[in-house]
Amino acid sequence: MTVAGRSKRRRILLAVATALALVSIAFALARLWQAQAGVEAERSWLGPTPVTVYRPAAESGAAPTEAPTAPTADGLPVVLISHGFAGSQQLMEAFAYSLARNGYLAVTFDYYGHGRNLEPLAGDVMDVEGATRTLVDQTAAVAEYARSLPGAGQRFAILGHSMASDIIVRYADADPGVDAAVAISLFSPAVTESSPENFLVIVGALEGRLKDEALRVVGLVADDPEPGVTYGEFDDGSARRAVFAPGVEHVGVLYSPTSLEETVSWLDHSFGRAPGPYDDANDGRGSAILMLFAGLVLLAWPLSRLLPQVVEPARGLNPRWRELLPAAFVPAFATPLLLFAFPADFLGVLVGGYLAVHFGLYGLITAGFCIGLRRRRATPVVATRSRRVGAAVVAAIAATLYAAGVFGLAMDRFVTSFAVTEPRVPLLALMLGGTLIYFLADEWLTRGPDVPRGAHLLTRFCFLLSLGLAVALSFEDLFFLLIIAVVIIPYFLIYGLIGGWVYRRTGDPLVSALPSAVAFGWTLAVVFPQMSG
Repeated sequence: MTVAGRSKRRRILLAVATALALVSIAFALARLWQAQAGVEAERSWLGPTPVTVYRPAAESGAAPTEAPTAPTADGLPVVLISHGFAGSQQLMEAFAYSLARNGYLAVTFDYYGHGRNLEPLAGDVMDVEGATRTLVDQTAAVAEYARSLPGAGQRFAILGHSMASDIIVRYADADPGVDAAVAISLFSPAVTESSPENFLVIVGALEGRLKDEALRVVGLVADDPEPGVTYGEFDDGSARRAVFAPGVEHVGVLYSPTSLEETVSWLDHSFGRAPGPYDDANDGRGSAILMLFAGLVLLAWPLSRLLPQVVEPARGLNPRWRELLPAAFVPAFATPLLLFAFPADFLGVLVGGYLAVHFGLYGLITAGFCIGLRRRRATPVVATRSRRVGAAVVAAIAATLYAAGVFGLAMDRFVTSFAVTEPRVPLLALMLGGTLIYFLADEWLTRGPDVPRGAHLLTRFCFLLSLGLAVALSFEDLFFLLIIAVVIIPYFLIYGLIGGWVYRRTGDPLVSALPSAVAFGWTLAVVFPQMSG
């Protein structure tokens, strides 16, 4: 194919990609906004804790500035919804909107140390009388607030995911006013034969051992329990049921249509409500979010073509396999060994401070290999004829604003909190320092006109390997790093694509490194719980 033919084909592909991306983004936003129609969301604060109240628009009561009133028998049933470890109230919006659209008053909030909550989480996370007791007490305080809201009825239920499943079980055992409970991805040794009352357990079908835990809990009241079968009676509070949401895991279970419909049906039966037509507007929330981010990723390709070319020809270390392998594997083994005794709660953020230092040290070791390799070569493999500094600055800022800023805004609105609160500023600075060192070194190592295919995948795999080794060396202190794999793996894939497009356009690995570094640093600075004591 001629040069002109290849250019025409590229223009066609770019036009198709742009159209597909814009249609995907528009459809996803329309779907998400449609699912919120008919619901009033009132955001306020309970001390340092952000709280959001969701109610049917037609049933909206007094303005949030009015004084709370006592619960009434004919008011809306209240459901308190709590998130899991490293989550926030946005992560639970599918349940909040679904319940509100189906006639409930739903309340979400951020636990201490999470999301936008300004108060760090006090106590040892491994001690039931430590952080767990703190979170149970906080749940009780928010529950009291929820029950006193205008339009709140006397019927009250609680719902919690993952870490919060244990919190709500312990809270329900201490509060006889809890009429029903829903635990998503349950793990709790506190469940008994009689508590919580009218207890529904929902687990993703891909969650492995948690399915056994769900059946164990139901087995306390029934012999040989089966999923999807209700045991006991709603009238005396003994009803119990385990549900396996098909095709989903620990996060996907929060968006599963099965999870949402089973929750509404369970609470309707628990409160003796005549089930009406189920409003399934939020059943597609998970797929809409995936479509939104798929569109944003795809749109990055044509947008990258608008960036200025910075370097000609493209720069990079351009290693051969014999040069790349030691530069990839040595940092993976050396970093966790050198940080073996480093404190996991550095800067008062559970494993977040450690991870920032891990990124930085890993990057420094990689940079050392790059410098050594460059000096051993008689002449640079890639000679740069020109480098436009102004163009580099413009390209780096534009790529970062899109890849980190636009994605961050979308995450904050539809997935989980991405706000950098004042207490998190020191961690953000440290995290950005670590991720900048890592991504600058990694981009320089794995870029060039003849770099081996798969070089990027190899170095990213080695970084994940180093985190696994760190956990193995200090499991009790660092096992929460395993949760980070849920974030890091898709981030590596997404920002690997975006970084590749930016590099192929600008030719400068220093420019292509910045979007990934800022996106990672920002994300990891806001998701880890803040701890005190």
